[in-house]
Amino acid sequence: MNNLTHTNSVMDEIRELLLSARQRVAVQVNTELLSTYWNIGRIIVEHEQTNKERADYGKKVLKQISKDLTKEFGKGFSVSNLQFMRRFYQTYQIQQAVSAKLSWSHYCELLTVTDADKRSFYEKEAVNSGWSIRELKRQISTSLFERLLLSEGKTNKETVLALAEKGIELATPLDMIKDPYVFEFLGMPENKPMLENDLEKALVEQIEKFLLELGRGFMFVGTQQRITLNNIHYYVDMVFYNKVLRAYVLIELKTTKLTPEAAGQLNMYLNYYAAEVNDEQDNPPIGIILCTDKDSIAAEYALGGLSNTIFASRYVSYIPKKEQLIAQVEAVLNEWHNKR
Repeated sequence: MNNLTHTNSVMDEIRELLLSARQRVAVQVNTELLSTYWNIGRIIVEHEQTNKERADYGKKVLKQISKDLTKEFGKGFSVSNLQFMRRFYQTYQIQQAVSAKLSWSHYCELLTVTDADKRSFYEKEAVNSGWSIRELKRQISTSLFERLLLSEGKTNKETVLALAEKGIELATPLDMIKDPYVFEFLGMPENKPMLENDLEKALVEQIEKFLLELGRGFMFVGTQQRITLNNIHYYVDMVFYNKVLRAYVLIELKTTKLTPEAAGQLNMYLNYYAAEVNDEQDNPPIGIILCTDKDSIAAEYALGGLSNTIFASRYVSYIPKKEQLIAQVEAVLNEWHNKR
C-alpha cells in the first residue's frame, strides 16, 4: 500500500466517524429542542389553567414572556412561536408520541392542519418517506390526503382511519395510485394544449419533484424505453421501478382523455416486460396511463378483463381547490354513513 492509498484509507475512516458523530449530535439536539418546546407549551397551558385571566390579559402575559425570553436567550421565542409551543403540547399531550425524526419546523407545519386524522396521516408519511419541510408543505398544499381517499372512486371511515394510523401502506399496486396527479411544479398554463413529448421532457427536467408526486419507493429507469417485436420498435414513455412493491411501473403520457387504444398499447408493453425484463424476484409490472380526463364507464370497459394491472389517472397542471376535494370526500363519507 503506497502512502497516497494509506492516507485515503485513513481519511475515509475519519470522515465516516465524523459524519456519524455529527448525525448523532443533530438527532440529540433535535430531540432536546422538541422536548424543551413541548415543556414550554406545558408550562404555558398549566399557567393558563391555574389563572383564569381574561383572554386579552393572557395575550399580554404571552407578549411579556416573549420579550423577556428573547432578551435573555435570543431568537425563537416570538409570540407566534410560543403559541405554537402551547398548541404543540395541547395536540401531543403524551410526549412520547412526538417523533424525533421530525424537526420543530415540521411540527409547526403539521399544527396548521386542524383535522386530527389528516394531521396524523401527514405526520406518518413525513416520517416514513423522510419528507423535508418543503416536501411536507407541498403535499399538504396539493391535498394529498383527499386525493388518496378519492383515488379508488369510493372511500369510507375505515379508509380514513387506516391512512391516519399508518400513512400509505404499499401492499398492492392500487395503494400507490392518486387521482388526480398534480404537476403544478411544471408551471404549465391551465387548459393550454401540450404535446406528449413536451410533457415528458418537462417531467424529466423536474424528475425529483415528479418522484415526490409519484410517492414512496419509486426509482427512475428512463424515458422512451425501446421494445422490439417482429422488427418493429415501440417506446414506453417513462419507466420506473418501485422497490417497495418490487415491480416495474410503466407510464404512458396522454395529453388527451383516456382511449381504449392507449390501454391496449400499454398492455402489450407490460406483457413484454413480464416475459423479457422481469427477474425472478420481481412482481408483475404495473401500468399507469396519465391522461387529461377519463370517463369512469369508458375506463371500466377499456381496462377491465386485462391480465395485467393497468390504472388510468388524471393529471392537472394546477393545485386543486382544497375545498372542492374536501367536499367530495365528505359527500362520499356521508353516502357511506347513510347506507350503513
